[in-house]
Amino acid sequence: MVEIICAGFGGQGILTTGMMLINAGANIGQNVCWYPSYGSEMRGGTANCNVKISKGKIASPYCKEPDILFTMNSPAIDKFENILKQGGYLFVNSSIVDPDRKYRDNIKVVKIPTTELAAKVGNSKGSNIVMLGALIKATSIFKKEQFIEAMCKYFEDKGKSKYNPKNVEAFEAGYNAV
Repeated sequence: MVEIICAGFGGQGILTTGMMLINAGANIGQNVCWYPSYGSEMRGGTANCNVKISKGKIASPYCKEPDILFTMNSPAIDKFENILKQGGYLFVNSSIVDPDRKYRDNIKVVKIPTTELAAKVGNSKGSNIVMLGALIKATSIFKKEQFIEAMCKYFEDKGKSKYNPKNVEAFEAGYNAV
């Protein structure tokens, strides 16, 4: 089982990130669970979700010791870094997190300038997708093509397929940044 917590400000695509991950898992026959949590104000408040992807049964939606922590801001790191599994991955949006910040020494920290990379490909709302590209490359929890297919299908199902070319560019930017 892979346990992931995605966290950041509302409006950064945190809950959507979790949904894309579980859709990718379901597309390859895995059992999945998505458990969202967000403040009363969607934009600007805090948001996070617990994601589980497993070949076996999933007993609880809550991640006690996640393998992967996907963070888009400093408060997300503050809140969840201490529960990240030893040897786990911490993905950091280095565009807005202090470059001198200290991290635990028993985890793998992957810093990606998601805001800059998303802007560079002309997809300013795609910072989360940039980070997903980095996550997929660093962890190999999905094959690149599997994830891109699932991501595009997710947006097609939402009636937003016109964004797929820019979303794929954002994904590739993050994937190539690792």
